[in-house]
Amino acid sequence: MSPEIKYLVGIDEAGRGPLAGSVSVGAVRIPVQFDWEPWRGVRDSKKLTPLARDEWFKKIHRAHRDGILRFAVAFASSNYIDRRGIVPAIHFALGRALDRLNADPLETLVLLDGSLWAPEPFCFQKTIIHGDDREPVISMASIAAKVLRDRKMIALARRYPAYGFESHKGYATREHFKRIATYGICSLHRKSFLTRLI
Repeated sequence: MSPEIKYLVGIDEAGRGPLAGSVSVGAVRIPVQFDWEPWRGVRDSKKLTPLARDEWFKKIHRAHRDGILRFAVAFASSNYIDRRGIVPAIHFALGRALDRLNADPLETLVLLDGSLWAPEPFCFQKTIIHGDDREPVISMASIAAKVLRDRKMIALARRYPAYGFESHKGYATREHFKRIATYGICSLHRKSFLTRLI
């Protein structure tokens, strides 16, 4: 007889593709009998404006504080990405985010976006293509991962003012390439993503 599932955990990552900065993984844990009414309209972070993402994140943070849900975001640095690769880096951050939720694998169904998978103890898990748009709990994880990664890049922009990280967040924009051409790379850059430039 299978154990009773008491919780759902949604997981998504942000920052897989940028040339600089950490990758982040968000995890949100809710009870199976979660009241979705106040959360109507929550969507994949990529389909929300920055202002809407911030508003949803504030709501997630308040719900965490009030004990309605739990969320965690973990990061793997650009150095880790260069040493191990992007997929192992995401898996590392995913494991750390799950650890912070203190989720019991035998009571938890983990729902993951795209090609993600949870560590082996989590025997109840399901990977869902476009899950960040189809499963609201994954959308919430997507928002948490994106907002906190963006905030981290904005904070780091003050230490590296030449690169404009506050605007492009490390992604491969024309402006970012222009800054790299002018100033070279810094310690935040993923050298393994820039082999043609270094």
